[in-house]
Amino acid sequence: MAEDGRPLLKDVDEQQKQLSSSPAKEFVYESKKLWQIAGPAIFTAVCQYSLGALTQTFAGLVGDLELAAVSVENSVIAGLAFGVMLGMGSALETLCGQAFGAGKLRMLGIYMQRSWVILIFTSFLLIPIYIYSPPILQFFGETEEISEAAGEFALWMIPQLFAYAFNFPIQKFLQAQRKVLVMAWISAIVLVIHALLSWVFMLQWGWGLVGAAVMLNTSWWLIVILQLIYIFVTKSDGAWSGFSWLAFTELWGFVKLSLASAVIMNLQGWDAMIAMGFNAAISVRVSNELGAGNYRQAKISVAVVSITSVAIGFGAFIVVLATRDWFPYLFTTSAAVAQETTRLSILLALTVLLNSLQPVLSGKRMKLRAGYENGEDQLQQTDAKLRRKDKNCKKACLKSSQDGQSRTHFETYNSN
Repeated sequence: MAEDGRPLLKDVDEQQKQLSSSPAKEFVYESKKLWQIAGPAIFTAVCQYSLGALTQTFAGLVGDLELAAVSVENSVIAGLAFGVMLGMGSALETLCGQAFGAGKLRMLGIYMQRSWVILIFTSFLLIPIYIYSPPILQFFGETEEISEAAGEFALWMIPQLFAYAFNFPIQKFLQAQRKVLVMAWISAIVLVIHALLSWVFMLQWGWGLVGAAVMLNTSWWLIVILQLIYIFVTKSDGAWSGFSWLAFTELWGFVKLSLASAVIMNLQGWDAMIAMGFNAAISVRVSNELGAGNYRQAKISVAVVSITSVAIGFGAFIVVLATRDWFPYLFTTSAAVAQETTRLSILLALTVLLNSLQPVLSGKRMKLRAGYENGEDQLQQTDAKLRRKDKNCKKACLKSSQDGQSRTHFETYNSN
């Protein structure tokens, strides 16, 4: 139900009567619902992952040391931060999804602000990893030359860390409202700009790693700024009502759910971006249906997305094996690196297949366990605070109105 008593989702009983008679209709209906979210979410994830991948490709054209430095920083240092921040930000998939399904729109903006507070604090905790990355990399067996180059590049990439802190909560906020096309368009535009300017800065102007850092930081912050402009201008259909001090309340429960989400989250490469798109879709669908009290439809959503994800994973498995002799040359000009990549292609293909389902199921577990328990508490507690606040405001307005009427009567009496 919406805050004025109207349902945000279609009537549950009516929907079930129309679909329960035919499993095929249920499957088709749920597939359409999932692809409306998963399609743009997959595209967004691929575009944003491609920011780092394109930078890595251009670095390979600059030199082997630059390629190694960007690869190590992307996969180890930034990869760790990306996983932690995205995982913790994924708590919003539960909370915002259930709030939207239950019609508590104002809660979405409060939850997003709470996540900003937690992730910004987490960013400061992760900065030492960037600063001391050379000795950390050498401890795990990396060569001194590559460790120093990757460490220098990591220092330049600290602004990206704070862009993560804003971006992931914003995305979960928009996903819960099914505004995934906005994210897709913004990511596509930024990716095109990133590709063109990276070519200019890194290759034409010869800035090398400095150009790579400038463009990666700029591109991630451009995504954040454009998304914020959209939210502030449109008010997100009532989900954004401005900054609130409630963002600094009940943080511990939010932290626990964020940590649970971070532990569950599993990140790989481009192949995982498809699975992560389905993770976003199943998170939104399940949390929306749970918020609306439609438990049967939530189970159907899980079954449909699992079948679809495995089918796509098997297709990717075939593509990797079929192109294993030439796709490595898209990322490097070194024959030795390409041959080693080809040798490991079978392992890569198996990883692609297995990871097609794992993130989807992790999204389901996260929503049905930690999400439903903690999310329900967060929803009820914050909603109660908002109701008390509204009640106090109404009392104040009523009192002010009554005082105004009394003064008017008094002045009229005196004038007579």
